[in-house]
Amino acid sequence: MKPKAESPPVQRIALLLGLPEALLQQVGQRLLVRRYERGQWVLRKGQAGEQLLFLLSGQLQVVDLNSEGREVGLNFIAPGEHFGELSVIDGQPRTASVVATQASDVAALGREEALALFYQQPLVAERMLRRLALSLRKATHLRSILALPQAAQRVCAMLQQMARVAPGGLVVVEPLPRQKEVAIMINTSRETVSRTLHILLQRQIVEKDMRRLIVRNPQALAQACQQFPEALPRDGAGAAGAAHSDAPDDAA
Repeated sequence: MKPKAESPPVQRIALLLGLPEALLQQVGQRLLVRRYERGQWVLRKGQAGEQLLFLLSGQLQVVDLNSEGREVGLNFIAPGEHFGELSVIDGQPRTASVVATQASDVAALGREEALALFYQQPLVAERMLRRLALSLRKATHLRSILALPQAAQRVCAMLQQMARVAPGGLVVVEPLPRQKEVAIMINTSRETVSRTLHILLQRQIVEKDMRRLIVRNPQALAQACQQFPEALPRDGAGAAGAAHSDAPDDAA
């Protein structure tokens, strides 16, 4: 973890957009920005939550451990988003850990300064409430994904949840997460993720384009969430015949 000296670009933090310039400058002066390399922990579950954090660049993943001690991925954090707000609000320890999935710049704002924003800036409070509501909806949707009987169905459903409409109307998953990062979110293996993607690529439902996945047939992907081809074995079966991704660094 290496401190960075340059001033953080507060204009790229979604929570702060539209605030008075003088306030933005004040907040920017109080932010501490650090660089985390891939695999470094930004937060650990159980730590004291004395800061509100913002991802300026890169990508992070929120993870926890299940009853068997296995890592479970909860969600990804994209540039411009904030995290760590629960501990700031209630003063309790962190409820999950956060790890950098690629080199990332993270800004931290002290708890007192963050609470002042919540209490004194209605726009910030509204955005915070909307973000909490969205997090609850995502958690509910993730539970419905985990209830799908086949691991391949869960892979398709997770890709569908990650997909966004890009400028020009193209449906994409960007940045494309690594297979392990997808696997720990849906209780399966990296090999199953690779195998499922291989079939989707063969059937031209998706297409790889550098560090993103283009969904060429969104309707077929939605159908695959409910009834994946029977040729794909259930999770844990037929692993020896798994197809391997040709994407660099184990990207999904």
